[in-house]
Amino acid sequence: MYTEKVMDHFSNPRNVGEIENPDGVGEVGNASCGDIMKIFLKVENNIIQDVKFKTFGCGAAIATSSMVTELAIGKTLEEALELTNAAVAEALDGLPPAKMHCSNLAADALHEAIKNYKESGQ
Repeated sequence: MYTEKVMDHFSNPRNVGEIENPDGVGEVGNASCGDIMKIFLKVENNIIQDVKFKTFGCGAAIATSSMVTELAIGKTLEEALELTNAAVAEALDGLPPAKMHCSNLAADALHEAIKNYKESGQ
């Protein structure tokens, strides 16, 4: 059902946790399935230096959160805003169709964190 990459990011998630004094925080959720994702950013000179996440949800939700952090680190804010949920799923070699709508919210959480950063005027 899940690809090897999904299972790897679920079993060995990257960048789990919180950033102390983050520059931006984004949180999204899907009430129908209960997945909740929170992304923390550290930004320096318009480049994402560090990303951490906390996710409450299924294996696919954890895997997509892990993958989006890997994709975002080192990118400019503009490049990170171009990341889509479809790109995250593609980087994981796909997700089952039933998981695309509810578990793949990671790019949305990243975008919310960037929005929060920009609104804070840092």
